[in-house]
Amino acid sequence: MSNGKQNSSLSPGAAAAGAEVSAIEALDNYILTHIDPEGDYLHHLWRATNIQTVHGRMTSGHLQGRLLKMMVEMIRPKKILEVGTFSGYSALCMAEGLPRDGKLYTLEINDEMEDFTRPWIENSPYADRIEFLIGDANQLLPELGVIFDLAFIDGDKRTYKETYETVLAVMRPGGFILADNTLWDGHVIDPAYDEDRQTLGIREFNNFIAKDNRVEKVILPLRDGLTLIRKK
Repeated sequence: MSNGKQNSSLSPGAAAAGAEVSAIEALDNYILTHIDPEGDYLHHLWRATNIQTVHGRMTSGHLQGRLLKMMVEMIRPKKILEVGTFSGYSALCMAEGLPRDGKLYTLEINDEMEDFTRPWIENSPYADRIEFLIGDANQLLPELGVIFDLAFIDGDKRTYKETYETVLAVMRPGGFILADNTLWDGHVIDPAYDEDRQTLGIREFNNFIAKDNRVEKVILPLRDGLTLIRKK
């Protein structure tokens, strides 16, 4: 419980930071009440992810999920690749935008997530459009023999560049790659994270993409940063 005396003891910097957080939360709530709803099934999955998994905040969530669905509807891919299934939230959002004859292959390297994620995918309305595979994308993709129209990369940040190269090799010309977390909570420009392996992986990826003439690219400051890449 707080009171006026406690609040007055806050430093000006702490008070300003608190006000900024409140403003961001208010703006987030405003956005979520002015876009399409996520639907009951996805909302229940989001809640279960945050309650039952250790890193619940890793899930895409309402805003990004609606964006992914709309991107699928805009690009109209027949084959989608996802690297980093986690709880399955983003896979279900993309599958929602797929035509009935479309297929989404989602790959998760952490086999400990399978018992949580597989039932959510298999009991969803889009189970027939999703192929859920456990394993390292850098090993599985060359063996699949599938060419993709759209890919969403949201896996191990330490190996983003390697994963990108693997994914680019299985994309059709004109295909799109979406790479998540490319601003990494601002750590990409913070010297305090110069020794952090995940931050270093994201920086390496961003620097490589910036100079890669095989693709067009743009970074969107959505959530934790989302890079849109088009293969020439």
